[in-house]
Amino acid sequence: MMSQFVANWNQTMVTEFLFSVFPPLYEGGLLFFILLLFVYTFIISGNLVIFVAVQLDMALHTPMYFFISVLSFLEIWYTTTTIPKMLSSLVSEKKTISLAGCLMQMYFFHSLGITEGCVLTAMSIDRYIAICYPLRYPTIMTSRLCIQLTAGSCFCGFLLVLPEIAWIATLPFCGSNKIHQIFCDFTPVLSLACTDTSLVVIVDAIHAVEILASFLVIALSYIRIIVVILGMPSAEGRHKAFSTCAAHLAVFLLSFGSVAVMYLRFSATYSVFWDTVIAVTFVILAPFLNPIIYSLRNKEMKDAIGRLFHQKRDGRAQK
Repeated sequence: MMSQFVANWNQTMVTEFLFSVFPPLYEGGLLFFILLLFVYTFIISGNLVIFVAVQLDMALHTPMYFFISVLSFLEIWYTTTTIPKMLSSLVSEKKTISLAGCLMQMYFFHSLGITEGCVLTAMSIDRYIAICYPLRYPTIMTSRLCIQLTAGSCFCGFLLVLPEIAWIATLPFCGSNKIHQIFCDFTPVLSLACTDTSLVVIVDAIHAVEILASFLVIALSYIRIIVVILGMPSAEGRHKAFSTCAAHLAVFLLSFGSVAVMYLRFSATYSVFWDTVIAVTFVILAPFLNPIIYSLRNKEMKDAIGRLFHQKRDGRAQK
């Protein structure tokens, strides 16, 4: 009886996890910290500028730019769930996170990620209706529908992950507390549990359904869009339609590609190096490139951002 009590007590002793992939400060940690700080600052400022420009510029008050602003807003919080902790781990000797903090990071990271996937799906539906049914577009894609689609995306994102996090919170952790990843994720954390985690197959299946459903809707939408664009008689019309959809496709391929490689592998395993590279792609690289894709490749967005900064300069000059 006493030995069983001690065993149970030892199982509950792991109250924090250690990120083992971050190098010490004097072995490259400072360089990675500077690079990551630059990337994070750019992500926050770039997405904030896009969000403010869409809100203030009447020319961008359309469904397409509404969804872009929502995506930019989500990206700010999506990266904030992970990158600040990465920055502190790069410069701190104590590269740990509490069990509660780990669960919170997992919940908000995956909730915001699923919400973004749903918003990207809504954007593809918006482009499908705009190009395939242009005359009916204003009556279908109303402001009310855009808000409903956004609310539904948030509802799905923040509800679907909750059962998984609640289940992980009940698991005992013992032995090693080293997480071989740059943030708290399902597989690295579950591998440290001192109990049967075969239910992870259900978790993988849920993620697979979420990713494949969004991928299918987006893929079918853009296949139909491309067919319609290729049938346009005007070369100028084809170019404008393609340029409108190119940014969405680029974001979709970059984000969903890396996410699919990470979460649609089931029993397949990668080395710690490749796990880290894939995670960096969708945690850091994709959010870094999104403001560039949406602003530099979009004339209307560039004009709106130019007007925004021009108004600020005029306001300072008048003072």
